[in-house]
Parts: sequence; structure tokens; C-alpha cells
Amino acid sequence: MPEFPWQKFHTHGKTYEEAAKNGQKVIEAFVEMLQEEGKPLPKPRMLPTRPLQVA
Repeated sequence: MPEFPWQKFHTHGKTYEEAAKNGQKVIEAFVEMLQEEGKPLPKPRMLPTRPLQVA
């Protein structure tokens, strides 16, 4: 999660769908925590638009 570089939490799942669902829960919890603390949400980062090349 590039918008949260300071976070130390990770998520996983047995399938891609399960991992994505768990990741969404983590994001929602971070947003809720920041809102409760009155902190601003991080600005979105732009990811590369071209596919990465692997050597």
C-alpha cells in the first residue's frame, strides 16, 4: 500500500481474491483510525502506467 509507507501490517490469503478482500479490510481500518485521530488521509501516489520489465 504505497499511500501508507509507515505501516507495518501485511495481509494474505489462500487465493488472490481472499488476499484482496483482507487488504481492503486493512485499508478501511487505517482510514477509520486516521479519521478518529483527526489526521488527514494520505495523498494518492501515481503508480507506473507502463508494465514493469523483469530482467
